[in-house]
Amino acid sequence: MSQQEQQPIIRFDRISKKYDDGTKVLNDVSFSIERGKFYTLLGPSGCGKTTILRLIAGFTEPSQGNVVFQGKVINGVPAHERKVNTVFQDYALFPHLNVFENVAFGLRVKKWKKSDIDAKVKEALRFVNLSGYENREISDMSGGQRQRVAIARAIVNEPEVLLLDEPLSALDLKLRTEMQYELRELQRRLGITFIFVTHDQEEALALSDEIFVLNQGVIQQSGTPVDIYDEPINRFVADFIGESNIVPGTMIEDGLVRFAGKTFECVDHGFLPNESVEIVIRPEDLEITTSELGNLQVKVDSQLFRGVHYEISCNDNAGNEWLVHSTRKATVGDNIGLRFDPEAIHVMRFNETEEDFDRRLEAYGGAEAGAAQ
Repeated sequence: MSQQEQQPIIRFDRISKKYDDGTKVLNDVSFSIERGKFYTLLGPSGCGKTTILRLIAGFTEPSQGNVVFQGKVINGVPAHERKVNTVFQDYALFPHLNVFENVAFGLRVKKWKKSDIDAKVKEALRFVNLSGYENREISDMSGGQRQRVAIARAIVNEPEVLLLDEPLSALDLKLRTEMQYELRELQRRLGITFIFVTHDQEEALALSDEIFVLNQGVIQQSGTPVDIYDEPINRFVADFIGESNIVPGTMIEDGLVRFAGKTFECVDHGFLPNESVEIVIRPEDLEITTSELGNLQVKVDSQLFRGVHYEISCNDNAGNEWLVHSTRKATVGDNIGLRFDPEAIHVMRFNETEEDFDRRLEAYGGAEAGAAQ
């Protein structure tokens, strides 16, 4: 593998972005994007994810810091000179042009030969399963087909990076799910880097190799979908990714935590003795049992049937509310037990950043190694 292939294809070096009205949308953001992976920028509206996409595409410039592409700073490089293409939320297709001409548009601007354009457009349409649709009018295409036309128009230019700005948001649920599978398979076939913007947590978990979770212009946490879901850094990430039970607790010592009036074994380490913490247990990790056999004793407050599981809301004697996802039905008003394993307990420091988390683990690892010697 060459040195160019080994280095990150995109790197943000302490990027901040402030608009003319004084609004700061990104605050000292740094990250690296590797070649050939599917990345997702995830967060609520206004968190800065689309601004990151625009900075990569060249539609806007950073207020400070550098955008680095394949080892070279590209601040000031015009959008049409960057080896990236964007699929917009509304697809931005030309309604007066048919499918073929929409896909061919960029190649005609570059003055390619007709025979080369024909071959390249047909290849792109084959990649997105639209062979035979060359003469179809855009107005006659479904939402999913229009999205595939937009992707074909982007990939026909052979970009190093494909940027996708919430391209599934206008689709109905069934079609959206189908297109998630198609997008993931397309990225694998093309082998290029996808950077996908969404505020849909389930979509991010299903599609991504890596996720960047943003809030208020700061990357709260980055990692694989499993890392983000199972080991959230702070309350924002735990609350934003899926559903969570978050209750106050005290870390007695490494491997021992107290919450809901009881002490439990856990697998977390690196905290101070008797440090105040927050406890996360996912609803699907709580098993309904009898009061006698449960780690916690709770009273069932409400219950909803969600198709694949029951969503059960309970309360314990310490005033904590617990959400349970179970295939087992409960009865409102009953006293039941909730059982969980030590691995289901995730302990978080209050408002810890990803940098603080990494430093804590490094310090704990160093102390543990010193004790072993």
